[in-house]
Amino acid sequence: MNWLNYHHLLYFWTMAREGSISKAANSLHLSQPTISGQLRQLEKSVGSKLYERHGRDLRLTETGKMVFDYAEEIFSTGQELMERLKGQQSGRSLIFTVGIPDFLPKQIAFRLLEPVFRMPQKVQVICNEGKLPDLLADLALHKADLILSDSPAGSQVSVRAYNHSIGDCGVSWVATKSLAMLLRPGFPDSLKDQPLLLPNQNTVLRRSVEQWLERQSFEPSVAAEIEDSALLKLLATEGLGIAPVADSVLQDLQDRYGLYVVGRLQDVSIQFYAISVERKVTHPAVITILDAARKQLFRHD
Repeated sequence: MNWLNYHHLLYFWTMAREGSISKAANSLHLSQPTISGQLRQLEKSVGSKLYERHGRDLRLTETGKMVFDYAEEIFSTGQELMERLKGQQSGRSLIFTVGIPDFLPKQIAFRLLEPVFRMPQKVQVICNEGKLPDLLADLALHKADLILSDSPAGSQVSVRAYNHSIGDCGVSWVATKSLAMLLRPGFPDSLKDQPLLLPNQNTVLRRSVEQWLERQSFEPSVAAEIEDSALLKLLATEGLGIAPVADSVLQDLQDRYGLYVVGRLQDVSIQFYAISVERKVTHPAVITILDAARKQLFRHD
């Protein structure tokens, strides 16, 4: 039996709705070569051409139109199924599947998810970590109820993904207690020649930190660029550098890692989002996360 790759079908459905591969790439946060390659694999799987180029435009073949009609039904039916499942009898465990982008600090993810485990209703939490584009594809296929992120889904996402603002918080540099006490009096100039531990490029936190550094009177000394936020904190704990972190977890970092504030990054903040396919959230676990985060974890204007 030949199995249909529903990620490929999603890419084709998005391309057909948007009218071009470039627009589909923007919507799905993927590169155009990636989309083109996935579409070729789908055509190979179904054994027929699905679209043809006419100048800069793409036109669906007869087979492509048929596949698109089925895709519309598939994704619509999937959404209806998930809505029905949310209304199943309360005596069973409520399944809650959440996507966590790999760049979101684990401490933040933990604090956001913690209230779900304290709900009166029994909830089984399933966490999937990955790249935001892949998680958005899962969301479109209703394989996830929610994505927690410090980066919103793009405004052109055709899978009806909605960004629910949880709130925002500031950013501070942290280090071991002895180093923090040493650097705090002359901050921010005291960071000159100090080893800085930065998150990888193309993250919200990295871009915010770089903008702050550009406003300083010294050249930064970057000791490391770390993709894993947990490793970044571990290096700071061992006294190997100074790291930027979200203010909402400062107390946790002090209690668990012995990391203390050196100084705050003036005029720098991070916005956090809960991304869902619902404009008005109805899943009890999602409502719990939004309420707790807005009231306890983050600022919310």
